[in-house]
Amino acid sequence: MIISRISVTALLAVIATPTMAQTIETSAGPLTATVIADGLDHPWALGFLPDGRMLVTERSGQLRIVADGVVGEAIAGTPEVYNQGQGGLLDLALAPDFAESWQIYLTFSEPAASAGLQRGQGTAVLSAKLVLEGDGGRLEDSEVIFRMNKFTTTNRHFGSRVVVGNDGNLFVTLGERGDQDRAQDVSDLAGAIVRIAPDGSVPEDNPKPHGWAPELWSKGHRNPQGATVRDDGVLFTVEHGARGGDEVNMPQPGANYGWPVITYGVDYSGIAIGEGTEKAGLEQPLHYWDPSISPSGLDFYDGELVPAWQGDLLSGGLSGQVLVRLDMEGDAVVGEERLFEGQLGRIRDVRVGPDGAIYLLTDADNGQLIRVAPAGS
Repeated sequence: MIISRISVTALLAVIATPTMAQTIETSAGPLTATVIADGLDHPWALGFLPDGRMLVTERSGQLRIVADGVVGEAIAGTPEVYNQGQGGLLDLALAPDFAESWQIYLTFSEPAASAGLQRGQGTAVLSAKLVLEGDGGRLEDSEVIFRMNKFTTTNRHFGSRVVVGNDGNLFVTLGERGDQDRAQDVSDLAGAIVRIAPDGSVPEDNPKPHGWAPELWSKGHRNPQGATVRDDGVLFTVEHGARGGDEVNMPQPGANYGWPVITYGVDYSGIAIGEGTEKAGLEQPLHYWDPSISPSGLDFYDGELVPAWQGDLLSGGLSGQVLVRLDMEGDAVVGEERLFEGQLGRIRDVRVGPDGAIYLLTDADNGQLIRVAPAGS
């Protein structure tokens, strides 16, 4: 969750008259998926504001308010983005004190010129104050507090999620930019999870394995597009494999998760990658998918509408066009349930709302914001 469970009445008040509803049977009983807004341009991330309105990023560079089923005007002051391939305006997170500070964090693919570089693009994090006016608004006091230390010209594998830890520090996921060897270069921030303070500085208690860049939390990741923090502060992520080998991980400080030395997938050509599925000193995933579902978006279910799923992980699937529930027992994934498979489109983000419903964003030219809940709730 981004903010505490407040303003439930306000959130319900901004839900539009359904434009589409589908009901399926699940392990928790029938659930209905209702489209509450559409017309979004490849939406990437969703956040809940204290007054019940919702904040959505569009990959092409816009940040918008959604209220009463209406998508608002683009908020002014968003950063220039590299909007090609998998790049653009990506994730968002609200500061823990958002209700007072209105501070938000955005991840985006930054073009070289904006970073004062000659060529390429890379993942960056912007900190800004959100000022709302009518159905739009603007960003003020914007500052790029982090950028990866090596920009390249590829248009894929930017990551990128940003989540706030229980201590207020930020976890940021970074893809290896399509150059798999970067994931094992400990001086390179690509193919990694980094941990930074809210001002972009390096926390004193970051792991410090020999030779590691100071921002690094974990290495050996391919393209992590989902991240969430459990109530106890433990980070969980999902990442894309190649052909097979999508992973769920619980990244530990100073640990190496193996890509591309070990993987449960193969190259798109069918050729083997690396040295197999395990090797001493490299971590195993908690769970993997083969064939791939291209997981994106991740959240723990902690609502009251679907009590049977308390503590379980929810992930979207892009190529799988599916919402996945992972049955959790402690740190272990003990089961999987696939929901709405092939029915809603490419699911980019998954967030549990203050009202206990599950909210999804679909990755499309006419992207949708969808609410999943028991019928009548």
